[in-house]
Amino acid sequence: MTHPDAGTTPDAPLWWQRGIIYQIYPRSFMDANGDGVGDLAGIAQRLDYLEWLGVDAVWISPFYPSPMADFGYDIADHTNVDPLFGTLADFDRLRDALHQRGIRLILDLVPNHTSSAHPWFVASRRSREDPRRDWYLWADPAPDGGPPNNWLSVFGGGAWEWDAHTRQYYYHAFLKEQPDLNWRNPAVRAAMYDVMRFWLDRGVDGFRVDVMWHMIKDQELRDNPVNPQYTPDRATYEQLLPVFSTDQPEVHDIVHEMRRVTDEYPERVLIGEIYLPIERLVTYYGPELGGAHLPFNFQLVTLPWHAPTIGAAVAAYEGALPAGAWPNWVLGNHDQPRVASRVGAAQARVAAMLLLTLRGTPTLYFGDELGMPDVPIPPHLARDPQQLNMPELRIGRDPERTPMPWDASPGAGFTTGQPWLPIVEGTTTMSVAAQRDHPGSMLALHRALIALRHAEPALHRGDYRPVYTAGDALAYGREWRGRGFLVALNLGATPAVVRPVTFELRGTVALQTSLGREGERVEDEVRLGPNEGVVVRLD
Repeated sequence: MTHPDAGTTPDAPLWWQRGIIYQIYPRSFMDANGDGVGDLAGIAQRLDYLEWLGVDAVWISPFYPSPMADFGYDIADHTNVDPLFGTLADFDRLRDALHQRGIRLILDLVPNHTSSAHPWFVASRRSREDPRRDWYLWADPAPDGGPPNNWLSVFGGGAWEWDAHTRQYYYHAFLKEQPDLNWRNPAVRAAMYDVMRFWLDRGVDGFRVDVMWHMIKDQELRDNPVNPQYTPDRATYEQLLPVFSTDQPEVHDIVHEMRRVTDEYPERVLIGEIYLPIERLVTYYGPELGGAHLPFNFQLVTLPWHAPTIGAAVAAYEGALPAGAWPNWVLGNHDQPRVASRVGAAQARVAAMLLLTLRGTPTLYFGDELGMPDVPIPPHLARDPQQLNMPELRIGRDPERTPMPWDASPGAGFTTGQPWLPIVEGTTTMSVAAQRDHPGSMLALHRALIALRHAEPALHRGDYRPVYTAGDALAYGREWRGRGFLVALNLGATPAVVRPVTFELRGTVALQTSLGREGERVEDEVRLGPNEGVVVRLD
Protein backbone atom coordinates (compact mmCIF):
# COMPACT_ATOMS: atom_id res chain seq x y z
CA MET A 1 0.00 0.00 0.00
CA THR A 2 1.23 3.47 -0.79
CA HIS A 3 1.18 6.79 1.00
CA PRO A 4 0.98 10.21 -0.62
CA ASP A 5 4.33 11.89 -0.97
CA ALA A 6 4.90 14.08 2.07
CA GLY A 7 7.04 16.48 0.07
CA THR A 8 8.95 17.21 3.25
CA THR A 9 12.48 18.58 3.25
CA PRO A 10 14.52 19.86 6.18
CA ASP A 11 13.18 23.30 5.32
CA ALA A 12 9.52 22.34 4.90
CA PRO A 13 6.78 21.55 7.41
CA LEU A 14 5.30 18.09 7.78
CA TRP A 15 1.98 17.30 6.09
CA TRP A 16 0.04 17.63 9.34
CA GLN A 17 1.59 21.04 9.97
CA ARG A 18 0.88 22.59 6.58
CA GLY A 19 -2.41 20.85 5.86
CA ILE A 20 -6.11 21.12 6.70
CA ILE A 21 -7.82 18.23 8.53
CA TYR A 22 -11.47 17.50 7.64
CA GLN A 23 -13.56 15.56 10.13
CA ILE A 24 -16.17 13.14 8.78
CA TYR A 25 -18.88 11.74 11.03
CA PRO A 26 -19.45 8.59 8.96
CA ARG A 27 -23.12 8.07 9.84
CA SER A 28 -23.90 11.41 8.25
CA PHE A 29 -21.57 12.01 5.30
CA MET A 30 -22.83 9.76 2.50
CA ASP A 31 -24.99 6.65 2.39
CA ALA A 32 -24.11 4.31 -0.48
CA ASN A 33 -26.59 1.51 0.18
CA GLY A 34 -29.81 3.38 0.95
CA ASP A 35 -30.26 2.32 4.57
CA GLY A 36 -30.26 5.94 5.78
CA VAL A 37 -26.88 5.70 7.51
CA GLY A 38 -23.61 6.86 5.96
CA ASP A 39 -20.89 4.31 5.29
CA LEU A 40 -17.32 3.88 4.06
CA ALA A 41 -18.38 3.25 0.47
CA GLY A 42 -20.36 6.48 0.64
CA ILE A 43 -17.30 8.43 1.73
CA ALA A 44 -15.40 6.92 -1.20
CA GLN A 45 -18.09 8.21 -3.57
CA ARG A 46 -17.47 11.79 -2.44
CA LEU A 47 -13.68 11.95 -2.59
CA ASP A 48 -13.70 14.09 -5.71
CA TYR A 49 -15.45 16.73 -3.63
CA LEU A 50 -12.84 16.57 -0.87
CA GLU A 51 -10.05 16.85 -3.45
CA TRP A 52 -11.82 19.82 -5.07
CA LEU A 53 -12.27 21.50 -1.70
CA GLY A 54 -8.56 21.13 -1.04
CA VAL A 55 -8.38 19.32 2.29
CA ASP A 56 -5.18 17.44 3.09
CA ALA A 57 -6.36 14.84 5.58
CA VAL A 58 -9.62 13.16 6.54
CA TRP A 59 -10.34 12.15 10.12
CA ILE A 60 -13.16 9.60 10.28
CA SER A 61 -15.06 9.10 13.53
CA PRO A 62 -15.48 5.46 14.68
CA PHE A 63 -16.75 2.83 12.26
CA TYR A 64 -15.74 -0.24 14.31
CA PRO A 65 -18.16 -3.04 15.35
CA SER A 66 -20.37 -1.63 18.08
CA PRO A 67 -23.79 -2.05 19.70
CA MET A 68 -24.11 1.70 18.97
CA ALA A 69 -25.11 2.71 22.50
CA ASP A 70 -22.95 5.79 21.88
CA PHE A 71 -22.94 5.52 18.08
CA GLY A 72 -19.59 3.84 17.68
CA TYR A 73 -17.72 5.16 20.69
CA ASP A 74 -18.68 1.92 22.45
CA ILE A 75 -16.39 -0.45 20.57
CA ALA A 76 -16.83 -4.24 20.62
CA ASP A 77 -13.95 -5.01 18.23
CA HIS A 78 -11.11 -2.55 17.63
CA THR A 79 -9.76 -4.20 14.48
CA ASN A 80 -12.74 -4.55 12.19
CA VAL A 81 -15.54 -2.58 10.51
CA ASP A 82 -19.15 -2.66 11.66
CA PRO A 83 -21.39 -4.12 8.91
CA LEU A 84 -23.43 -0.92 9.13
CA PHE A 85 -20.43 0.92 7.63
CA GLY A 86 -19.08 -1.83 5.37
CA THR A 87 -16.13 -4.21 5.51
CA LEU A 88 -12.37 -4.14 5.87
CA ALA A 89 -12.20 -4.42 2.10
CA ASP A 90 -14.28 -1.23 1.87
CA PHE A 91 -11.83 0.39 4.26
CA ASP A 92 -8.87 -0.68 2.14
CA ARG A 93 -10.48 0.71 -1.00
CA LEU A 94 -11.21 4.00 0.75
CA ARG A 95 -7.66 4.24 2.08
CA ASP A 96 -6.18 3.64 -1.37
CA ALA A 97 -8.54 6.11 -3.04
CA LEU A 98 -7.66 8.80 -0.51
CA HIS A 99 -3.95 8.23 -0.85
CA GLN A 100 -4.16 8.27 -4.63
CA ARG A 101 -5.57 11.79 -4.29
CA GLY A 102 -2.83 12.82 -1.87
CA ILE A 103 -5.25 12.90 1.08
CA ARG A 104 -4.13 11.42 4.40
CA LEU A 105 -6.34 9.22 6.58
CA ILE A 106 -6.69 9.67 10.35
CA LEU A 107 -8.75 7.28 12.47
CA ASP A 108 -10.44 7.68 15.81
CA LEU A 109 -8.73 5.66 18.55
CA VAL A 110 -10.93 5.08 21.60
CA PRO A 111 -8.60 3.75 24.32
CA ASN A 112 -10.34 4.91 27.50
CA HIS A 113 -13.22 2.44 27.40
CA THR A 114 -14.80 -0.34 25.41
CA SER A 115 -18.31 -1.59 24.88
CA SER A 116 -19.69 -3.82 27.62
CA ALA A 117 -20.14 -6.31 24.76
CA HIS A 118 -16.40 -6.38 24.03
CA PRO A 119 -14.90 -9.84 24.65
CA TRP A 120 -12.44 -8.26 27.06
CA PHE A 121 -15.23 -7.00 29.32
CA VAL A 122 -17.35 -10.14 28.91
CA ALA A 123 -14.39 -12.06 30.33
CA SER A 124 -13.65 -9.43 32.96
CA ARG A 125 -17.12 -9.60 34.51
CA ARG A 126 -17.25 -13.41 34.38
CA SER A 127 -15.52 -13.76 37.75
CA ARG A 128 -13.07 -12.01 40.04
CA GLU A 129 -10.48 -14.66 39.14
CA ASP A 130 -10.67 -14.18 35.38
CA PRO A 131 -7.31 -13.14 33.87
CA ARG A 132 -8.99 -10.07 32.37
CA ARG A 133 -10.64 -8.95 35.61
CA ASP A 134 -7.99 -6.29 36.15
CA TRP A 135 -8.36 -4.99 32.61
CA TYR A 136 -11.19 -2.78 33.89
CA LEU A 137 -11.78 -0.67 37.00
CA TRP A 138 -13.54 -2.80 39.60
CA ALA A 139 -13.99 -1.77 43.23
CA ASP A 140 -15.76 -2.95 46.35
CA PRO A 141 -18.78 -1.05 47.65
CA ALA A 142 -18.36 1.76 50.14
CA PRO A 143 -19.03 0.85 53.80
CA ASP A 144 -22.68 1.79 53.33
CA GLY A 145 -22.96 -0.57 50.37
CA GLY A 146 -23.08 2.24 47.81
CA PRO A 147 -20.63 3.18 45.07
CA PRO A 148 -16.91 3.38 45.92
CA ASN A 149 -16.87 7.18 45.57
CA ASN A 150 -18.89 10.12 44.25
CA TRP A 151 -17.63 10.20 40.67
CA LEU A 152 -20.23 11.11 38.05
CA SER A 153 -20.84 9.99 34.49
CA VAL A 154 -20.50 12.52 31.68
CA PHE A 155 -23.81 11.22 30.35
CA GLY A 156 -25.71 11.69 33.60
CA GLY A 157 -26.00 9.92 36.94
CA GLY A 158 -23.33 8.09 38.86
CA ALA A 159 -20.25 6.60 37.20
CA TRP A 160 -20.29 3.24 39.02
CA GLU A 161 -22.42 0.28 37.98
CA TRP A 162 -23.16 -2.59 40.36
CA ASP A 163 -22.47 -6.10 39.07
CA ALA A 164 -24.58 -8.50 41.11
CA HIS A 165 -22.76 -11.59 39.82
CA THR A 166 -19.30 -10.62 41.10
CA ARG A 167 -20.49 -8.28 43.88
CA GLN A 168 -18.38 -5.28 42.82
CA TYR A 169 -18.87 -2.01 41.00
CA TYR A 170 -17.22 -1.14 37.70
CA TYR A 171 -16.42 2.42 36.60
CA HIS A 172 -17.79 4.04 33.45
CA ALA A 173 -16.98 7.68 32.70
CA PHE A 174 -19.72 7.66 30.05
CA LEU A 175 -22.55 5.11 29.63
CA LYS A 176 -22.76 1.97 31.74
CA GLU A 177 -22.36 0.19 28.40
CA GLN A 178 -18.90 1.83 28.14
CA PRO A 179 -16.76 0.43 30.99
CA ASP A 180 -13.41 2.15 31.45
CA LEU A 181 -10.21 0.20 30.88
CA ASN A 182 -7.55 0.00 33.59
CA TRP A 183 -4.57 1.68 31.99
CA ARG A 184 -2.39 0.88 35.00
CA ASN A 185 -2.41 -2.71 33.74
CA PRO A 186 0.52 -3.33 31.34
CA ALA A 187 -1.53 -5.94 29.45
CA VAL A 188 -4.15 -3.31 28.60
CA ARG A 189 -1.47 -0.99 27.28
CA ALA A 190 0.09 -3.73 25.17
CA ALA A 191 -3.28 -4.74 23.73
CA MET A 192 -4.20 -1.18 22.75
CA TYR A 193 -0.77 -0.55 21.24
CA ASP A 194 -1.32 -3.67 19.14
CA VAL A 195 -4.60 -2.11 17.97
CA MET A 196 -2.66 0.96 16.90
CA ARG A 197 -0.15 -1.17 15.01
CA PHE A 198 -2.93 -3.09 13.28
CA TRP A 199 -4.24 0.10 11.68
CA LEU A 200 -0.81 1.64 11.12
CA ASP A 201 0.25 -1.54 9.32
CA ARG A 202 -2.91 -1.15 7.27
CA GLY A 203 -1.77 2.26 6.10
CA VAL A 204 -3.49 4.87 8.26
CA ASP A 205 -1.65 8.14 8.75
CA GLY A 206 -2.43 8.74 12.40
CA PHE A 207 -4.99 8.80 15.16
CA ARG A 208 -7.23 11.22 16.94
CA VAL A 209 -7.29 9.82 20.49
CA ASP A 210 -10.69 10.06 22.15
CA VAL A 211 -10.84 11.63 25.67
CA MET A 212 -7.09 11.37 26.08
CA TRP A 213 -7.13 13.16 29.43
CA HIS A 214 -9.49 10.55 30.95
CA MET A 215 -7.28 7.49 30.57
CA ILE A 216 -5.78 7.31 34.10
CA LYS A 217 -7.74 7.74 37.32
CA ASP A 218 -6.65 8.36 40.88
CA GLN A 219 -5.39 5.08 42.30
CA GLU A 220 -6.95 5.80 45.70
CA LEU A 221 -10.35 6.58 44.12
CA ARG A 222 -10.72 9.75 46.16
CA ASP A 223 -13.95 11.75 45.97
CA ASN A 224 -14.08 14.63 43.52
CA PRO A 225 -14.73 18.03 45.13
CA VAL A 226 -17.96 19.95 44.63
CA ASN A 227 -17.92 22.53 41.83
CA PRO A 228 -18.81 25.89 43.43
CA GLN A 229 -19.67 27.33 39.99
CA TYR A 230 -22.30 24.73 39.14
CA THR A 231 -25.78 25.89 38.15
CA PRO A 232 -28.81 23.65 37.47
CA ASP A 233 -28.91 24.49 33.76
CA ARG A 234 -25.58 22.69 33.23
CA ALA A 235 -24.95 18.97 32.76
CA THR A 236 -25.10 17.02 36.02
CA TYR A 237 -21.50 15.87 35.45
CA GLU A 238 -20.42 19.44 36.19
CA GLN A 239 -21.68 19.24 39.77
CA LEU A 240 -18.19 18.01 40.67
CA LEU A 241 -14.69 19.01 39.61
CA PRO A 242 -13.11 15.88 38.07
CA VAL A 243 -9.71 16.42 39.68
CA PHE A 244 -9.28 12.73 40.61
CA SER A 245 -11.07 11.09 37.67
CA THR A 246 -9.26 12.91 34.82
CA ASP A 247 -5.90 14.52 33.93
CA GLN A 248 -3.79 12.49 36.34
CA PRO A 249 0.00 12.91 36.17
CA GLU A 250 0.55 9.33 35.01
CA VAL A 251 -1.49 9.90 31.85
CA HIS A 252 1.54 11.53 30.28
CA ASP A 253 3.46 8.26 30.46
CA ILE A 254 0.71 6.66 28.38
CA VAL A 255 0.69 9.49 25.84
CA HIS A 256 4.46 9.15 25.53
CA GLU A 257 4.11 5.41 24.91
CA MET A 258 1.41 6.02 22.28
CA ARG A 259 3.73 8.48 20.60
CA ARG A 260 6.52 5.91 20.57
CA VAL A 261 4.23 3.44 18.81
CA THR A 262 3.21 6.13 16.32
CA ASP A 263 6.86 6.98 15.69
CA GLU A 264 7.59 3.39 14.68
CA TYR A 265 5.99 4.46 11.39
CA PRO A 266 7.21 7.42 9.33
CA GLU A 267 5.33 10.71 9.29
CA ARG A 268 2.32 9.63 11.30
CA VAL A 269 0.43 12.02 13.58
CA LEU A 270 -0.99 11.64 17.10
CA ILE A 271 -3.82 14.00 18.03
CA GLY A 272 -5.42 14.20 21.46
CA GLU A 273 -8.97 15.17 22.38
CA ILE A 274 -8.41 17.19 25.55
CA TYR A 275 -10.84 19.66 27.08
CA LEU A 276 -8.58 21.42 29.57
CA PRO A 277 -7.40 24.96 30.28
CA ILE A 278 -4.50 26.00 28.06
CA GLU A 279 -1.81 25.76 30.73
CA ARG A 280 -2.75 22.09 31.28
CA LEU A 281 -3.51 21.35 27.65
CA VAL A 282 0.00 22.20 26.48
CA THR A 283 1.55 19.70 28.89
CA TYR A 284 0.24 17.00 26.56
CA TYR A 285 2.92 17.93 24.03
CA GLY A 286 5.14 16.13 26.52
CA PRO A 287 8.74 16.67 27.62
CA GLU A 288 10.93 17.36 24.61
CA LEU A 289 7.72 17.25 22.52
CA GLY A 290 7.48 13.50 23.02
CA GLY A 291 3.71 13.45 23.63
CA ALA A 292 0.84 14.24 21.29
CA HIS A 293 1.80 16.09 18.12
CA LEU A 294 -1.46 18.05 18.35
CA PRO A 295 -3.35 18.29 21.64
CA PHE A 296 -6.63 19.63 20.29
CA ASN A 297 -7.16 23.32 21.09
CA PHE A 298 -10.90 23.99 21.48
CA GLN A 299 -10.81 27.67 22.46
CA LEU A 300 -12.65 28.81 19.32
CA VAL A 301 -15.42 26.36 20.25
CA THR A 302 -15.75 27.16 23.94
CA LEU A 303 -14.96 30.87 24.37
CA PRO A 304 -17.43 33.75 24.05
CA TRP A 305 -17.33 35.18 20.52
CA HIS A 306 -15.85 38.58 21.41
CA ALA A 307 -12.82 40.06 19.68
CA PRO A 308 -10.90 41.00 22.87
CA THR A 309 -11.55 37.55 24.35
CA ILE A 310 -10.49 35.69 21.21
CA GLY A 311 -7.47 37.92 20.66
CA ALA A 312 -6.27 37.45 24.23
CA ALA A 313 -6.80 33.70 23.99
CA VAL A 314 -4.75 33.42 20.79
CA ALA A 315 -1.93 35.40 22.38
CA ALA A 316 -2.05 33.35 25.58
CA TYR A 317 -1.97 30.10 23.62
CA GLU A 318 0.96 31.25 21.51
CA GLY A 319 2.77 32.21 24.70
CA ALA A 320 2.03 28.92 26.44
CA LEU A 321 3.24 26.63 23.67
CA PRO A 322 6.45 24.77 24.49
CA ALA A 323 9.43 25.66 22.31
CA GLY A 324 9.00 24.03 18.92
CA ALA A 325 5.43 22.85 19.55
CA TRP A 326 3.03 23.19 16.64
CA PRO A 327 -0.33 24.91 17.36
CA ASN A 328 -3.75 23.85 16.13
CA TRP A 329 -7.28 25.24 16.04
CA VAL A 330 -10.74 23.67 15.99
CA LEU A 331 -14.00 25.46 15.17
CA GLY A 332 -16.49 22.59 15.37
CA ASN A 333 -16.92 18.86 15.88
CA HIS A 334 -19.50 16.14 16.46
CA ASP A 335 -19.87 17.01 20.17
CA GLN A 336 -20.43 20.77 19.95
CA PRO A 337 -23.14 23.03 18.46
CA ARG A 338 -22.25 24.10 14.93
CA VAL A 339 -20.43 27.37 14.52
CA ALA A 340 -23.21 28.87 12.37
CA SER A 341 -25.63 28.32 15.25
CA ARG A 342 -23.20 29.54 17.91
CA VAL A 343 -22.23 32.82 16.27
CA GLY A 344 -24.77 33.30 13.46
CA ALA A 345 -24.53 32.82 9.69
CA ALA A 346 -22.77 36.13 9.02
CA GLN A 347 -20.14 35.63 11.71
CA ALA A 348 -19.59 32.04 10.60
CA ARG A 349 -17.89 33.48 7.50
CA VAL A 350 -15.60 35.56 9.70
CA ALA A 351 -14.93 32.50 11.86
CA ALA A 352 -13.90 30.52 8.78
CA MET A 353 -11.39 33.21 7.86
CA LEU A 354 -10.05 33.15 11.41
CA LEU A 355 -9.68 29.36 11.47
CA LEU A 356 -7.93 29.17 8.12
CA THR A 357 -5.49 32.05 8.65
CA LEU A 358 -4.28 31.48 12.21
CA ARG A 359 -0.91 29.84 12.80
CA GLY A 360 -1.28 26.10 13.25
CA THR A 361 -3.19 23.16 11.85
CA PRO A 362 -6.93 23.83 11.33
CA THR A 363 -9.55 21.11 11.70
CA LEU A 364 -12.77 21.62 9.75
CA TYR A 365 -15.97 19.75 10.67
CA PHE A 366 -17.94 18.40 7.73
CA GLY A 367 -20.77 20.69 6.66
CA ASP A 368 -19.32 23.78 8.31
CA GLU A 369 -17.95 24.72 4.89
CA LEU A 370 -21.60 25.12 3.82
CA GLY A 371 -22.56 27.14 6.87
CA MET A 372 -24.77 24.32 8.12
CA PRO A 373 -26.67 25.22 11.30
CA ASP A 374 -27.80 22.88 14.03
CA VAL A 375 -30.94 21.05 12.92
CA PRO A 376 -33.82 20.99 15.43
CA ILE A 377 -34.56 17.41 16.47
CA PRO A 378 -38.09 16.59 17.66
CA PRO A 379 -38.02 14.67 20.96
CA HIS A 380 -39.36 11.49 19.36
CA LEU A 381 -36.45 11.47 16.88
CA ALA A 382 -33.67 12.07 19.44
CA ARG A 383 -30.91 9.48 19.24
CA ASP A 384 -28.06 10.84 21.38
CA PRO A 385 -27.79 9.17 24.82
CA GLN A 386 -26.78 12.48 26.38
CA GLN A 387 -30.10 13.97 25.26
CA LEU A 388 -32.11 10.90 26.20
CA ASN A 389 -30.59 10.79 29.70
CA MET A 390 -30.97 14.53 30.39
CA PRO A 391 -33.79 15.73 28.11
CA GLU A 392 -34.64 18.72 30.26
CA LEU A 393 -31.18 20.27 29.66
CA ARG A 394 -31.40 20.11 25.85
CA ILE A 395 -27.70 19.37 25.49
CA GLY A 396 -28.02 16.55 22.99
CA ARG A 397 -25.52 16.30 20.13
CA ASP A 398 -27.93 15.17 17.41
CA PRO A 399 -28.39 18.70 15.97
CA GLU A 400 -24.74 18.93 14.87
CA ARG A 401 -24.64 15.35 13.55
CA THR A 402 -27.32 15.57 10.87
CA PRO A 403 -26.63 14.38 7.30
CA MET A 404 -24.58 16.29 4.76
CA PRO A 405 -26.82 18.02 2.17
CA TRP A 406 -25.37 17.33 -1.25
CA ASP A 407 -28.28 18.55 -3.38
CA ALA A 408 -31.98 19.44 -3.24
CA SER A 409 -33.32 15.93 -3.93
CA PRO A 410 -35.64 14.31 -1.33
CA GLY A 411 -32.72 12.62 0.45
CA ALA A 412 -30.45 15.64 -0.16
CA GLY A 413 -28.15 13.39 -2.19
CA PHE A 414 -27.16 11.75 1.10
CA THR A 415 -29.47 8.74 0.91
CA THR A 416 -32.17 7.12 -1.17
CA GLY A 417 -33.73 5.86 2.05
CA GLN A 418 -34.94 7.37 5.31
CA PRO A 419 -32.09 9.37 6.89
CA TRP A 420 -31.15 8.36 10.42
CA LEU A 421 -31.55 12.00 11.53
CA PRO A 422 -33.53 14.81 9.88
CA ILE A 423 -31.86 16.71 7.05
CA VAL A 424 -31.37 20.46 7.24
CA GLU A 425 -34.12 22.55 5.66
CA GLY A 426 -33.45 24.79 2.67
CA THR A 427 -31.28 22.48 0.59
CA THR A 428 -31.95 24.67 -2.44
CA THR A 429 -29.31 26.95 -0.91
CA MET A 430 -27.84 24.84 1.91
CA SER A 431 -26.20 22.14 -0.21
CA VAL A 432 -23.01 21.44 -2.08
CA ALA A 433 -24.79 21.59 -5.44
CA ALA A 434 -26.30 25.00 -4.66
CA GLN A 435 -23.07 26.54 -3.41
CA ARG A 436 -20.36 24.92 -5.48
CA ASP A 437 -20.50 27.36 -8.39
CA HIS A 438 -21.84 30.37 -6.49
CA PRO A 439 -18.98 32.86 -5.99
CA GLY A 440 -20.57 34.40 -2.89
CA SER A 441 -21.31 31.14 -1.12
CA MET A 442 -19.85 29.88 2.13
CA LEU A 443 -18.41 26.92 0.24
CA ALA A 444 -16.68 29.19 -2.27
CA LEU A 445 -15.20 31.18 0.62
CA HIS A 446 -13.81 28.04 2.23
CA ARG A 447 -12.30 26.80 -1.01
CA ALA A 448 -10.68 30.18 -1.64
CA LEU A 449 -9.31 30.36 1.91
CA ILE A 450 -7.90 26.85 1.67
CA ALA A 451 -6.29 27.60 -1.70
CA LEU A 452 -4.76 30.83 -0.40
CA ARG A 453 -3.45 29.08 2.70
CA HIS A 454 -1.84 26.37 0.57
CA ALA A 455 -0.32 28.86 -1.84
CA GLU A 456 1.19 31.19 0.72
CA PRO A 457 3.87 29.95 3.14
CA ALA A 458 3.15 32.98 5.33
CA LEU A 459 -0.31 31.55 6.02
CA HIS A 460 0.55 27.90 6.55
CA ARG A 461 3.91 28.25 8.31
CA GLY A 462 4.60 31.92 8.94
CA ASP A 463 4.92 33.80 12.21
CA TYR A 464 1.89 35.16 14.02
CA ARG A 465 1.94 38.84 15.09
CA PRO A 466 -0.99 40.38 16.96
CA VAL A 467 -2.06 43.85 15.80
CA TYR A 468 -3.59 46.18 18.37
CA THR A 469 -7.24 46.94 17.72
CA ALA A 470 -10.19 48.24 19.68
CA GLY A 471 -13.82 47.26 19.99
CA ASP A 472 -15.08 44.32 17.95
CA ALA A 473 -12.13 44.17 15.55
CA LEU A 474 -9.46 41.47 15.66
CA ALA A 475 -6.32 41.73 13.56
CA TYR A 476 -2.99 39.97 13.20
CA GLY A 477 -0.12 39.61 10.79
CA ARG A 478 1.32 36.47 9.21
CA GLU A 479 4.83 36.67 7.77
CA TRP A 480 7.34 34.36 6.17
CA ARG A 481 10.68 35.48 4.77
CA GLY A 482 9.58 39.01 4.01
CA ARG A 483 6.20 38.13 2.53
CA GLY A 484 3.33 39.10 4.76
CA PHE A 485 -0.41 39.38 5.23
CA LEU A 486 -2.69 41.31 7.53
CA VAL A 487 -5.88 39.56 8.59
CA ALA A 488 -8.56 41.99 9.78
CA LEU A 489 -11.81 40.62 11.19
CA ASN A 490 -14.90 42.38 12.45
CA LEU A 491 -16.55 40.19 15.08
CA GLY A 492 -19.31 42.75 15.55
CA ALA A 493 -22.45 43.97 13.80
CA THR A 494 -21.32 47.59 13.33
CA PRO A 495 -18.53 48.99 11.12
CA ALA A 496 -14.97 48.84 12.43
CA VAL A 497 -11.57 50.24 11.51
CA VAL A 498 -8.18 48.55 11.87
CA ARG A 499 -5.34 51.05 11.93
CA PRO A 500 -1.95 49.49 12.76
CA VAL A 501 0.34 51.66 14.87
CA THR A 502 3.54 49.58 14.78
CA PHE A 503 4.01 49.40 11.01
CA GLU A 504 3.01 51.25 7.88
CA LEU A 505 0.08 49.51 6.23
CA ARG A 506 0.28 49.21 2.46
CA GLY A 507 -1.26 46.38 0.54
CA THR A 508 -3.99 44.83 -1.56
CA VAL A 509 -7.04 42.85 -0.50
CA ALA A 510 -6.37 39.22 -1.44
CA LEU A 511 -9.57 37.74 -0.06
CA GLN A 512 -12.69 38.93 1.73
CA THR A 513 -15.76 37.42 3.34
CA SER A 514 -18.04 39.56 1.18
CA LEU A 515 -17.74 40.06 -2.57
CA GLY A 516 -16.36 43.13 -4.28
CA ARG A 517 -13.14 44.02 -2.48
CA GLU A 518 -10.55 41.72 -4.00
CA GLY A 519 -7.73 43.77 -5.48
CA GLU A 520 -8.70 46.87 -3.50
CA ARG A 521 -5.73 48.99 -2.39
CA VAL A 522 -5.31 49.48 1.34
CA GLU A 523 -3.24 52.25 2.93
CA ASP A 524 -2.88 53.16 6.60
CA GLU A 525 -6.16 51.55 7.67
CA VAL A 526 -8.66 48.83 6.85
CA ARG A 527 -12.32 49.69 7.04
CA LEU A 528 -14.59 46.75 7.75
CA GLY A 529 -18.32 46.48 7.35
CA PRO A 530 -20.41 44.62 9.90
CA ASN A 531 -19.49 40.91 10.11
CA GLU A 532 -16.71 41.34 7.54
CA GLY A 533 -13.20 40.03 7.30
CA VAL A 534 -10.39 40.66 4.82
CA VAL A 535 -6.96 39.23 4.13
CA VAL A 536 -4.58 41.94 2.91
CA ARG A 537 -1.44 41.01 1.00
CA LEU A 538 1.18 43.47 2.21
CA ASP A 539 3.50 45.26 -0.19
